[in-house]
Amino acid sequence: MSDVLTPALCCAPLASAVLSDQEATATAAVFAALGNPARVRIINLLGGADGSVCLCNLIPPLGLAQSTVSQHLKQLVEAGLLDREERGKWSYFSINTGAMERVAALADMTKGGCC
Repeated sequence: MSDVLTPALCCAPLASAVLSDQEATATAAVFAALGNPARVRIINLLGGADGSVCLCNLIPPLGLAQSTVSQHLKQLVEAGLLDREERGKWSYFSINTGAMERVAALADMTKGGCC
């Protein structure tokens, strides 16, 4: 296991007094993970799902190749925004609700802190 926290776990709200270089880098990584329309659609699809969703069920609504969907999912998992579960040869994905709550708090300019 890596000693480096995923970006969604260590980013700081934009309203913080002063962001450290590490906090700014982590925050930028979260926004970069969400900076692609396909990845935003994946979050949307998983957010509306009842439980975790198999990779194979994400391919048709996205209209992308399996390898492309896998790459987008990998980036979202690495950013800490999604959870991944292996079931046999299939991968199932779900929203990391704690991470998404922290992402929502990032842009809250009224509080200056989160979590």
